[in-house]
Amino acid sequence: MKKYIFLLALGLTASVARSQEIADAVRYSQDNLNGTARFRAMSGAFGALGGDLSSINVNPAGSAIFLNNQMAITLSNNSTKNNSDYFGNLTSEKTNSFDLNQAGAIFVFNNRNTNSNWKKVSMAINYENTNNFDNGLLSAGTNPNNSVANYFLSYANNGNNGAPVPQQFVNREPGESITDLYSFLGSNLPNNQFPGLSGFDAQQAFLGYQAFVIDAVDENNNNSAYTSNTPSGGNYYQENSVYSTGYNGKLSFNAATSYKDKLYIGLNLNSHFTDYQKSSNFYEDNNAPLTNNYTVSRLQFNNDLNTYGTGFSFQVGAIAKLTNEVRLGLAYESSTWYKLTDELSQSLVAVSANTDGELPSDVVDPQVVNIYEAYKLQTPSKLTGSFAYVFGKSGLISVDYAIKDYSNTKFKPENDSYFNDLNSDINSILDTTGELRIGAEYKIEVLSLRAGYRYEQSPYKNGVTIGDLTGYSAGLGYSFGSTKVDLAYSYAKRNSQQGFFNQGFTDGASIDAINNTVSLSLLFEL
Repeated sequence: MKKYIFLLALGLTASVARSQEIADAVRYSQDNLNGTARFRAMSGAFGALGGDLSSINVNPAGSAIFLNNQMAITLSNNSTKNNSDYFGNLTSEKTNSFDLNQAGAIFVFNNRNTNSNWKKVSMAINYENTNNFDNGLLSAGTNPNNSVANYFLSYANNGNNGAPVPQQFVNREPGESITDLYSFLGSNLPNNQFPGLSGFDAQQAFLGYQAFVIDAVDENNNNSAYTSNTPSGGNYYQENSVYSTGYNGKLSFNAATSYKDKLYIGLNLNSHFTDYQKSSNFYEDNNAPLTNNYTVSRLQFNNDLNTYGTGFSFQVGAIAKLTNEVRLGLAYESSTWYKLTDELSQSLVAVSANTDGELPSDVVDPQVVNIYEAYKLQTPSKLTGSFAYVFGKSGLISVDYAIKDYSNTKFKPENDSYFNDLNSDINSILDTTGELRIGAEYKIEVLSLRAGYRYEQSPYKNGVTIGDLTGYSAGLGYSFGSTKVDLAYSYAKRNSQQGFFNQGFTDGASIDAINNTVSLSLLFEL
């Protein structure tokens, strides 16, 4: 008789299982183009310019360019369209969100000692939604080769240090509930008796076995291998829908100073907070001829993930005004050190049939939320070099180039065997990227016209899992004196091709993601 340890009531179980993937590391390492409307209209090319609240997120020295106190608030409407191609079948899904994208204020303190070379000190506080996770994706088509049963089969046959998961962990005893056994697997594995078996691995095998998607080759052998109950031969119609919500917020505390109005130096201390919720539903059916043996005709696999946590980073930067026209900038952004927690709930429903008809649905719904042990994630640092040329009061052109090495991303603690293997995979799969941003502005009295271009390389060495990003932007601003209004439109496109699942069944769709954002900023000089 198994002994159960319930650490939390109401269907919650604390788990030592690991479910993190490389895609999670990339998600929290990437920043979208966000900020004030002026910043977005010029594609974020502000590393050598400053003078904008969002510019301090590129180069913290930019706050020392301000002449007066200022407050800004930005509202954005973000629209994302994902075009999916799955084995030649085209689908499309749109999502739309409206949020407070940016809010901040800067205060400038001029040095009253006119003989001092240090002309002023500026201090700022600024909030930005650095990554909007609101997104929707639907992929559908007929897979000629592989069934999602291979996902459960992979965990069942390889979850015990490369050997099959013992049947004692997937087969319920008389009177034993699905909730009890699923909770037990999540909260009590791995152990000394089965050092290669994680709770997550055992839970996936358990779901597939209890829904009769997989079965033991030899029911009398506790260590028997498993086989699929899905008919072979292909032609599996599959739908994969993924909907996510949430944000990655950043609150920056900035200080900067000016030396002879020629050299500007700044520092940011950043507090990060994230909340990511993803609901994925995978459906499969097949039209294989029925036999005397029961086989799976259709199934639906549901996963709901919630990741939340906080982090810290810092930035240092400098801007040099070589002449009245030419400016150079250099900025370093440290790694972000996150502490994150994952919560996952799962369910699987399958229908089996033979020549005599269908059986009632096999519903495996543990109604349990796995709360995984908190872990740490260190994202890569970034170095940005910038150049700007200012045409008096009529206009300017600015160029930023940033370098980020995604292969330095690390899950911690590093002495954890799972994280150690995952970090090794990250190092071999992810790459160093370059990001180019170009922005321009032209002023006609109180009216400003702006445009920008952005190009970011893929963080993956293969350039396919997530492709290169190309973006364009435009906008305008109008000054009412102490009050300014800015409007911006930005467009970005990126292709990707990621598997629906991380092992066993790794087929996936080709996705063209198109993002359109409209931003409106109100600025007040105080």
